[in-house]
Amino acid sequence: MNVLHIIPSVASVRGGTSQAVIEIVGALRSQGIDAEIATTNDNGKDLLDVPLYKLTDQLAEYRNIPIRFFPRFSPNINAIREFAFSRSLTTWLWQHINEYDLVHVHAIFSYASTVAMAIARIQKVPYINTPHGLLCKWSLQQSKLRKQIYLNVIERSNLLHSQSLHFTTQQEQEEFNLLKLNISSFILPLGVQIPTLIPDAQSQLHELLQIPDLCPILLFMSRIHPKKGLEYLIESLGKLKEYNFALVIAGSGEPDYVQQIQDLLVTHSFSDRAHLVGFVEGEIKNLYLQGSDLFTLTSHSENFGIAAIEALAAGMPVLITDGVAIAPMVKEQAIGYVTKLEINAIVTALENFFQNFDNDLFSRLKTQQIIAENYSWQSISAQLVTIYQAIVNEFIALA
Repeated sequence: MNVLHIIPSVASVRGGTSQAVIEIVGALRSQGIDAEIATTNDNGKDLLDVPLYKLTDQLAEYRNIPIRFFPRFSPNINAIREFAFSRSLTTWLWQHINEYDLVHVHAIFSYASTVAMAIARIQKVPYINTPHGLLCKWSLQQSKLRKQIYLNVIERSNLLHSQSLHFTTQQEQEEFNLLKLNISSFILPLGVQIPTLIPDAQSQLHELLQIPDLCPILLFMSRIHPKKGLEYLIESLGKLKEYNFALVIAGSGEPDYVQQIQDLLVTHSFSDRAHLVGFVEGEIKNLYLQGSDLFTLTSHSENFGIAAIEALAAGMPVLITDGVAIAPMVKEQAIGYVTKLEINAIVTALENFFQNFDNDLFSRLKTQQIIAENYSWQSISAQLVTIYQAIVNEFIALA
């Protein structure tokens, strides 16, 4: 089976979704599916330094995945640049989309995703869409009027003609159902790589950051973005300065907003305990995940929560808000704290963690086993292959 994945960007600055798509395609290829990606060279304000598609039909190897990169239109106007328009991607899709058995489109409200669904619909190629939270209540409230117009005028028809929508959690599906679009859908979580254990990771991290051995390390690892509710975490910790702790903020964001976060740390008088380490990946990312004591994500909304799952895969307990869609699983499996997005509720959860820090309430080994059993890419990709085949067979039967 030949499957084409379409996503506006695979750049790390675009967050966990881009990484997840790369891992989905890698896992599918291990299952014998001829899967590849078509995308733009978007890299936020910049462009990825990658070989662009030319007439030779060149496939680039990017993180060991076959990808066709097309140039993004990049004027000095943020809204247009963010839309990731690409004329050459459009041309290529018109010429080649019917060579694939199935098109799997990721995201909406972006040129690459929209045009891929429209062309697949016109050329009668079956396609599915994974919205990655963009049809959830919180997301639809951001730039509300613009999204309502875009959804009703353009994206509604694309979605209605899709063979199915892929949601990663029941919560995401339930929020979509409020739109009453009556589209077939299925729920399948994203997977995660279980990391290789780093010996003495906690000691190594304390040494790297010059943090005393008995001081618990709280880790925020995600985009530094207003959606992530980092202000709530900082204000809550500001009320608990009598406890010993260090806060690591690993991620990147818009410079003005990052400066706001730094100012907030000063306002709440614990900037000396905070370590802003920027975007991390690879072995150093694993060290932060395995060496920290509590992962924190006080987010307004997460359709899945890739970063939290990565932390759990490393064996670390999490403190997340109920807007993170894996919250029911965390609560049911007792592998972390789930709280409302309210300062007092977050303070209570943090205080519980600090008071029980020496009691080792959460077993790292048990946490890793739970994630490995339910979220391994091998299991997830095998299920996705079965779904693909059923969709393609049904499409052929109805053609």
